[in-house]
Amino acid sequence: MKMEFTKLGKSGLRVSRLCLGTMNFGVDTDEQESFRIMDAALDAGINFFDTANIYGWGENAGRTEEIIGRWFAQGGGRRERTVLATKLYGDMHDPLDGPNREAGLSAYKIRRHLEGSLRRLQTDHIELYQMHHIDRSVSWEELWGAFEIAAAQGKIGYVGSSNFAGWDIAVAQGEAKARGSIGLVCEQHKYNLLCRLPELEVLPASKALGLGVIPWSPLDGGLLAGNARHGGGSKRSGDAKRLEKHAAQLEQFGALCDELGEREDTVALAWLLAQPAVTAPIIGVRTMEQFERTLRVVEVKLDEETLKRLDEIFPGPGGEAPRAYAW
Repeated sequence: MKMEFTKLGKSGLRVSRLCLGTMNFGVDTDEQESFRIMDAALDAGINFFDTANIYGWGENAGRTEEIIGRWFAQGGGRRERTVLATKLYGDMHDPLDGPNREAGLSAYKIRRHLEGSLRRLQTDHIELYQMHHIDRSVSWEELWGAFEIAAAQGKIGYVGSSNFAGWDIAVAQGEAKARGSIGLVCEQHKYNLLCRLPELEVLPASKALGLGVIPWSPLDGGLLAGNARHGGGSKRSGDAKRLEKHAAQLEQFGALCDELGEREDTVALAWLLAQPAVTAPIIGVRTMEQFERTLRVVEVKLDEETLKRLDEIFPGPGGEAPRAYAW
């Protein structure tokens, strides 16, 4: 197995075609297993790790970053070999934030929450600092000014977005261009075979404006991992209504995967890697076994006939904007 690499959007930064998601670390995955998974990821050539300051959740927000920080502290080139991405937006449950605790973006949060992430991660810089959500109540003059200061101080390398609409991406890039800035280099968005709405606006906007797309929930909480057919399920695979809603599609998908001789999760990830706007789907594994199984995807290339059959099973939203509805 040989890992593939690509540039992150219009930046010169090269990242692996798989991104290791760490949301489960410190929640469903203990520290020792988290360390094993991160070591295995580097050994497999995955250099792109994604986290967020709120991971650990609630009063435990920050726990995941702390685990990654202790992993870095072991040395052995771990930090130097990792392209590190984290996020800000949410409530960190820190009473010192006072009235600024509530979710949102501001120059205050960019400064204070960045410092908190750096401390927990035991590093002096973050390659990719992402806004976890859009905050339309705050001006881009304020946000870009704060990000520019952090970049000038060497604390961040690039800025990314997450869960932005195509319109938000366009506005952000327009404001950045007016300042002579590179702007956003990536958009992290929910995108998978069962969730193709981003193809209408977000993917074409990202592609046109120089952002790489980083899909989260590439298996739609486990629905695309064979759980519906095999009865496995997971905490995030949804309730019976979701399984019932997509049962026919998932049965067809499973039959196609059987024909190909591949697992459902492998084919779902391979489909994402075949999409032109996609940089790297996030693999949010909980166990070493899941991680090792996932690596198979970099060896799988779906042919045109298979891609066509997947489109028939999981139809998209009807084309790119604006051609899908304006002429």
